[in-house]
Amino acid sequence: MELPRGRLLAVSDELDAAELAALKFLSREHVPRRRLEATLSPHDLFEALQEKGVLEAGNLAFLRELLYRIGRIDLLVAHLGSSREQVERELRAPGGARVPPLRYLLFELSEDITEDELMSFKLLLVKELPKSKLTHETTMLDVLTEMEKKGLLGKDNLSMLKSLCEKINISLWNRIEDGLNLFGQEEMLITEEERGSTGGPEGHLVSSVAPGPPASFNYSSQLLEAYKMTSRPCGVCLILNNHNFAKAREGVLEHKHMKDRNGTDVDAAALRNVFSKLHFRIEEYRDLTAEEIRKTVNIFRSEDHEDKDCFVCCILSHGKKGIIYGVDGQEVPIRELTTSFTVKNCNSLAGKPKVFFIQACQGDAFHEGVTIETDSGEQDASVERGARFQLDCIPAEADFLLGMATLQDYVSYRSPREGTWYIQALCQHLEYSCPRGEDVLTILTAVNQEVSRKTCERDAKKQMPQPSFTLRKRLIFPVN
Repeated sequence: MELPRGRLLAVSDELDAAELAALKFLSREHVPRRRLEATLSPHDLFEALQEKGVLEAGNLAFLRELLYRIGRIDLLVAHLGSSREQVERELRAPGGARVPPLRYLLFELSEDITEDELMSFKLLLVKELPKSKLTHETTMLDVLTEMEKKGLLGKDNLSMLKSLCEKINISLWNRIEDGLNLFGQEEMLITEEERGSTGGPEGHLVSSVAPGPPASFNYSSQLLEAYKMTSRPCGVCLILNNHNFAKAREGVLEHKHMKDRNGTDVDAAALRNVFSKLHFRIEEYRDLTAEEIRKTVNIFRSEDHEDKDCFVCCILSHGKKGIIYGVDGQEVPIRELTTSFTVKNCNSLAGKPKVFFIQACQGDAFHEGVTIETDSGEQDASVERGARFQLDCIPAEADFLLGMATLQDYVSYRSPREGTWYIQALCQHLEYSCPRGEDVLTILTAVNQEVSRKTCERDAKKQMPQPSFTLRKRLIFPVN
């Protein structure tokens, strides 16, 4: 029986050069090095895998695994008639995973590394690798591949990689080590004699790990059950966007210095854009008083969400001490808003994720930073003060996620022209990572990393977002 060439061609046509490089790297245990180097297209790679008996007639399990590993769930569905859940079941089955755990650990390292960290790797390897292999276009996968070719990285040789990670960012090695420890390094790295008996290409990393879920930076989380997110629309995205605080300045003496939140409309537009693409019904309300915020939330609490899979609420306002402000300067406790969607108060969302993103400061303190050069510094960034966040802001029951712009007691930053650091980073990472099948907690970690690196150029002040959650499953916002 021949392989379904039409489906393979259709998949091949939708993969770009970076994805081909990822597939080649993940296939190094199954295709000889020279054959891989001669592979110029995804279809060439599929033919090479077929020659080696990895892709067989009627069995595209390894191709499904590869597409799953690189986050192309859309191709699984569209061309292979599969799904994320099916692949995860296959990977959990004995012998189901064909990509060795250590191989995928290295791939995840390449995916997570920053441009600055990649540059550091290149600089530290300038005496070890040819200059032609350390150009501006060289990717981390290229670096790892060259290290393997030169014998600097192998089955029993992780010392150089560890040394490099320790010099650049110790957390990189810690995450690799965590993955190794999950299964035991001795199980994952086999001897020369064992490699010869497995038929693995010489000089490549080979796994003899016992059947079971593969280890990686996020292997364990990938194999967790995910929330159902197939309804269309997926749910409501409620945006409460407070800009004009004239009522607060007029009504309460202590709020006479409460400024309008210029730039908040840029945030609201970004949220509308990204959550529309994620199949949410957008409901935006502007300049609400405290009482109007309560009434609006009550409307959506009382709505029937039975045919929806999720609820998202984005709040853009001032606040302090566990509250947000209405435009009249009156307070609304964050917990009052989140508790409105517990099982008791909104039964049609039982067992479904309730997500809150709150852009507001949590105090008056500043994160001290050192002066650095940055292209993202904004001279007219304004400081929002308020909203001390406490862990009891979310109910003590399952399926809640609360994303706060900054840690308790600290300020966050907003540019009148470009919006807030947190919301802009959140929207950019959602738009980039959701099509790749990333779960929301992984995305929020990337947001933490990006925002924490920003600096208010005038005084070198920093910001650190903080998520809190009681999710029981992976939350993946669908694009298709």
